[in-house]
Amino acid sequence: MPQGPENPFGDNPYQPSQHVGPTPTSTQTEGDATGGIIPYKNAPALLAYYLGLFSLLPCIGLFLAIPALIFGIIGLRQRAKNPAIKGSVHAWIGIVLGGIFTLVWGGLLALALVGAVFG
Repeated sequence: MPQGPENPFGDNPYQPSQHVGPTPTSTQTEGDATGGIIPYKNAPALLAYYLGLFSLLPCIGLFLAIPALIFGIIGLRQRAKNPAIKGSVHAWIGIVLGGIFTLVWGGLLALALVGAVFG
């Protein structure tokens, strides 16, 4: 009787493989649960990102925008010193939002003060 192609899984395809240990790959990268999306090793960049986002809120935005700008710059400097840590995008978002909302909320505060004094 002609034999078909040999089954690569052995006699029972539902039998677990005998391979034990991690699967070898050509390039081993540092793995984490976030896949490198959250720069937990670059805390100033992450802090700048969240402060920049929350600087959108009225009344407290100015108090969050200025630190977002500062922490963004610190985060970029840390990334420049050690390229293995991530977070340049988070730092840039903090710098941009911090800069924009420092101007927006600072300008509105200045207008309110001028209106209160000369109004």
